[in-house]
Amino acid sequence: MAKNTQFVTHIANRETDFSQWYTDVIMHADMVDYSNVRGCMVIKPYGYAIWENIQKYLDERFKETGHENAYFPIFIPESLLQKEVDHVEGFAPEVAWVTHAGSEELTERLCVRPTSETIICSMYAKWLKSYRDLPYLYNQWANVVRWEKTTRPFLRTSEFLWQEGHTLHETHEEAMEETLKMLGVYADLAEKVMAIPVIKGQKSENERFAGAEATYTMEALMHDGKALQMGTSHDLGQHFSKVYDIEYSDRNGELQNPYQTSWGVSTRLIGGLIMVHGDERGLKLPPRIAPVQAVIVPIAANKEGVLDKAIELYNSLKAQGIKVKLDDRDTVSPGFKFNEWELKGVPVRIEIGPKDIEKGSVVYARRDDFSKGEIKMDETTKRIPELLDEIQDNMFNQALEHREAHTVDATDFETFTGHIESGSGFVRAMWCGCGECEEEIKEKTGATTRCAPFEQKQLSDVCVHCGKPAKKMMYFAKAY
Repeated sequence: MAKNTQFVTHIANRETDFSQWYTDVIMHADMVDYSNVRGCMVIKPYGYAIWENIQKYLDERFKETGHENAYFPIFIPESLLQKEVDHVEGFAPEVAWVTHAGSEELTERLCVRPTSETIICSMYAKWLKSYRDLPYLYNQWANVVRWEKTTRPFLRTSEFLWQEGHTLHETHEEAMEETLKMLGVYADLAEKVMAIPVIKGQKSENERFAGAEATYTMEALMHDGKALQMGTSHDLGQHFSKVYDIEYSDRNGELQNPYQTSWGVSTRLIGGLIMVHGDERGLKLPPRIAPVQAVIVPIAANKEGVLDKAIELYNSLKAQGIKVKLDDRDTVSPGFKFNEWELKGVPVRIEIGPKDIEKGSVVYARRDDFSKGEIKMDETTKRIPELLDEIQDNMFNQALEHREAHTVDATDFETFTGHIESGSGFVRAMWCGCGECEEEIKEKTGATTRCAPFEQKQLSDVCVHCGKPAKKMMYFAKAY
């Protein structure tokens, strides 16, 4: 292996052992650690900083669109959960129960929140009185528990962090507008902040949220050819509001059930970020989501004036709003620092030493394409922000090119099966809309319907599997 590519030898090969590569990256980049509780992770500061950036962006967007934050209990009485049969069945295998308080057995089991529709609906039924109270636009930042059989940090854990929006509306049209609006907010986060291109569309009936009229999703393609559901938004219709007796007096003084939505994203987004952008050297973070956007590494810091110039540069970039770090450690070499910050995915490294000071410039190295160059010292506050924007755009384009190169159209099942078995990515194909056909495809290939994209194409007139008249084009893939 060439010297300039053999940087991180303790990370598994991404192409031959993607699963181990993923584990190596998150551990060596100091993002998480395994806890003493089965399936639960400890999110360390560097990993949590990414979640904080996700929170910050979404919280601002939620509030811009009129939503307010609230908080509801983590415990849900069993009787409350049992009121909605489909919902209970959908989550039953994953529910954790509290049965005792100290040595005393509870008179009623308490479910540890897998999602909050039931507890929130019980409160909405208590609060809502009139059409004048609508819409309810509430969001909750919380943790949830789903007792997963197989776990992997960020992607699937027994406890994870998320936000869940729950809204009430006077008309179905307003609820649908809300459902799609919030999916759009999620897509903006994925594409504009995380540099991950997504496919927006509707889930099949088999894949929709338990109790929902319809579920809308954004799907992304990981480097290994598997899909990841990045976020969902649900049209709940009046289903939950009728079950939980949420009523209001309408404009004619008659009692009505409001229309409802729910929507959410979780720390699973961080797993997607790693698997879309990471490479053989570790993390590769888009500037708008990175906890550290630029790191300054002094070269020969013991030489007169080097550290002073590095501090001066740090202060000027920080004043520009750039998340910058000065690595002035004297216990490790510059080469060690280069390796460490590349492993952590910092978008730009800035080197400054005696020769650079003599020339009145600094050296920069880009994490996205490994290119290096020089910037005049007095141009850094202008050029570094431009460089970060260039990296952001380039990372999105790289991910988009990868997705498009690994998406094929299939009009026969042989082509469909061949692409799925190769693990190459998305297959677009026509589908009859039948749940049994969908299950047979899954049994034969391991692929699931990811979504019916909003932008439909007529690839053929018949279903790729059963040959019956086709109703819609679907994206299929194996998925996390």
